[in-house]
Amino acid sequence: MAQDNTPIFDYNSTRNKLILSEYGRNVQNMVKYIVALPTKEERNRYAQVVIDLMGFLNPHLRDVADFKHKLWDHLHIISDYQIDVDAPYPKPTPEAVHMKPKPLRYPHQRIKYKHYGKTIELMIDKAKAIEEPERKKYMIQSIANFMKMAYVQWNKDSVTDESILSDLYAMSGGELKAEEGINLNRVEYRPAPQNNTNNNRGRSNQNNRGGSGGGGGRTNNNNPRNNNNQNNRNRNSGGGGGTRKY
Repeated sequence: MAQDNTPIFDYNSTRNKLILSEYGRNVQNMVKYIVALPTKEERNRYAQVVIDLMGFLNPHLRDVADFKHKLWDHLHIISDYQIDVDAPYPKPTPEAVHMKPKPLRYPHQRIKYKHYGKTIELMIDKAKAIEEPERKKYMIQSIANFMKMAYVQWNKDSVTDESILSDLYAMSGGELKAEEGINLNRVEYRPAPQNNTNNNRGRSNQNNRGGSGGGGGRTNNNNPRNNNNQNNRNRNSGGGGGTRKY
């Protein structure tokens, strides 16, 4: 009877799924072997060796607070919570590990003047509750200056003080009104600075090319060595082409 020598290939798709891929399949096979050991003494001894190996494979965990606790938790997770060892930390539960955080609640408040933001509305409410006239005056001016800065940054354009004070009066329901002749801070839109590194690099390369080209470079006439070489060439050439007699 003919023998079948067809090789049997082992693909990842036919293997068990990696529970924690950062430790690799060998660590998972080691943990599976430890789970099947008959005595707890053997399991404890081999588990400590695997814990040291896991810490060696993931040295970044040393920067995590109480990294040993995290390694033992990962050991229980890799064993699918089946390993029975005397761990120095309490055994984690699947419910605690796979617990999903509650979804974030985003505010759905309607902002009438979106370019000023919600903070301005809160500041206006605080200012309306102030009873001291002098303090309230300074608060109104501070809010108006902040509104002007927010307006310019949002719209990328200038705005008059009268327009800002009119918006403040409308947003406060007519309760906050600035004094006559008040001058707000001068605000100008400043775009974000651009990176000129490439331009400077291109300019430097252009200067270097210009200095190395024939005839395009700059000659240092103040160098004594260059002057001596030039005088020797003139002396050897006889000045105007005649022969020099001694």
